[in-house]
Amino acid sequence: MTTQTYHGSCHCGQVRYEVDLDPAKLSGGKCNCSICRKTRNWSTSVQPGAFRLLSGEGAVTDYQFGTMSMHWPFCSRCGVRSYGHGDIPEMGGAFYSVQLACLDDIDDALLAAAPVTTCDGKGNDWMHPASPDQQKFL
Repeated sequence: MTTQTYHGSCHCGQVRYEVDLDPAKLSGGKCNCSICRKTRNWSTSVQPGAFRLLSGEGAVTDYQFGTMSMHWPFCSRCGVRSYGHGDIPEMGGAFYSVQLACLDDIDDALLAAAPVTTCDGKGNDWMHPASPDQQKFL
């Protein structure tokens, strides 16, 4: 696996991070749960060691709901949620979820070519895809 370090941020730049991703294995995920649908989530998950928050730890407001297993920090200045983190055993334990649209230095062609998977968070069935009708809105 050959990883590359990418840099991400919120809109105003107060929250900044770096993440190690393998460009050859880049894929994105979308979910139909209430928060992901409303925020048009498009993310990839990484192990905690591949994510480093560089600035803005004190500038985020943490949001949790439902099972309280995910943290959705967002910038208190611009409101952008550029990453999340959680610990869900069914997903392999601790992880960070990085918003692909918030990566500042990733090639647009790489993003366009990345496969996208969907999951049925609305039905609390994250291990299976959302129905084809639901996928139209993700």
